[in-house]
Amino acid sequence: MAKPRVYIDGQSGTTGLQIFDRIGSRDDLELLRIDEDKRHDNDERAKFINAADIVFLCLPDEGAREAVALVENPDVCIIDASTAHRTAPDWTYGFPELNAGQRAAIASSKRVANPGCHATGFISVTAPLVQAGMVLSDCPLTCFSLTGYSGGGKQMIASYEASERPVELDSPGIYGLSLAHKHLPEMQKVCGLDRAPVFLPVVDDYYKGMATTIMLHNALLTGSPTTADVHACLSAHYAGQRMVSVAPLGEDGPTLYANELAGTNMLRIVVCGNDERTSVTALFDNLGKGASGAAVQNMNIVLGIDETTGLV
Repeated sequence: MAKPRVYIDGQSGTTGLQIFDRIGSRDDLELLRIDEDKRHDNDERAKFINAADIVFLCLPDEGAREAVALVENPDVCIIDASTAHRTAPDWTYGFPELNAGQRAAIASSKRVANPGCHATGFISVTAPLVQAGMVLSDCPLTCFSLTGYSGGGKQMIASYEASERPVELDSPGIYGLSLAHKHLPEMQKVCGLDRAPVFLPVVDDYYKGMATTIMLHNALLTGSPTTADVHACLSAHYAGQRMVSVAPLGEDGPTLYANELAGTNMLRIVVCGNDERTSVTALFDNLGKGASGAAVQNMNIVLGIDETTGLV
């Protein structure tokens, strides 16, 4: 049986390089590599795109749309890591743990939108609570999300790793102050919310790792649940999942660190609080389950193989 052919369009960017790191040495795939001097040649790109079984798009939004327009082979499965198609009705959202049918939907899809990193954290902790009716669709939610600087791409990485850099990069940077971050549409739609959350991302001086947190007034939730009830709801939703887990109450101690799962493709949810207020935090690697690791997991599902293949 022929090996599945895989092409990374945008192979020199951070996400593309991370995908290559995860699949480049696999002997169950045939990786198609375009000549470096032809990677902007649309005719050459079209040849590779239409010759592949799986195409990863690691491009800016407009570039991703242009790449999809080059597809002529109906058997090609596109996994788009950009923001371009995450709320499009004819694309499948690539978070397999979203609900009981999402994994099967991904497996049968030819168009998979890979989630955003901050969105992955928010959706992982919010969608199950909405689906269970504990958080109503009109509930006003707030979220903050800590990320390593690798999430900003090559230019930000270069800025943080320069021998001489602005002193402000030594401290956390709150950005997205217009409260209109590009991940908000998918965060709202995928969770089934009537309004987007108030969301602030924070970048800090470490390479990778993410901690995305929502904060809840228990009295505003259905049935005024306790923190233990919120924990039980999330534990039930993710029971049996291999890439997402819920930590036992109190297990992680008094401090959470955003880079705890850096270098892995796992996501761990930590629930803290009391009878009145609850915080729920998703810990994961912004380049792993938040980007390239998720893309490879989705590819494995589409190919019908163990979804953890090539992932840690």
